[in-house]
Amino acid sequence: MPSFSQRVRAFVAGPQGRRMIDEGRRQLAKPENQRKLRSLLARFQSRRR
Repeated sequence: MPSFSQRVRAFVAGPQGRRMIDEGRRQLAKPENQRKLRSLLARFQSRRR
């Protein structure tokens, strides 16, 4: 039985995984999503300190 990381690598290498990665990159290119991500990261960083 393949390990979890092997299954993830196989999924990412396949067509469905490539489509999901491309969609994620398109979403990250949008300024409003970048703003949301920055605010989320700032919240987590402030909690850590």
